[in-house]
Amino acid sequence: MTWACASSDPQACSTPTRTPTAPPASGRDCTSLVVSVTNRPGAVHDMLVPLKKHGVSMTRFESRPAKSGQWEYYFYIDIQGHPSQPNVASALKELQSLCAFYKVLGTYPVGN
Repeated sequence: MTWACASSDPQACSTPTRTPTAPPASGRDCTSLVVSVTNRPGAVHDMLVPLKKHGVSMTRFESRPAKSGQWEYYFYIDIQGHPSQPNVASALKELQSLCAFYKVLGTYPVGN
């Protein structure tokens, strides 16, 4: 997290920087990510194969148009599990290798 200051006086404020870390696995976790793939036949299917292959359940899948061009989309995905779990880690690593853009937005415990 980065905070900015509107003052021109560097002594008037500080800019702390914090690297976000995932909370420890709770046993009932959700991981959110955003990805994009190149526009080609079967690209979305190929992107989902690692999740199936490693037994990771997808709970949300949304597409939003990218501002960079026509027929380019970002996909917002929620999956069950924590990146520290071996099957989730393997699925995410394989998914990342298939994506033109890949970012984990966060991991959090899911309530009952």
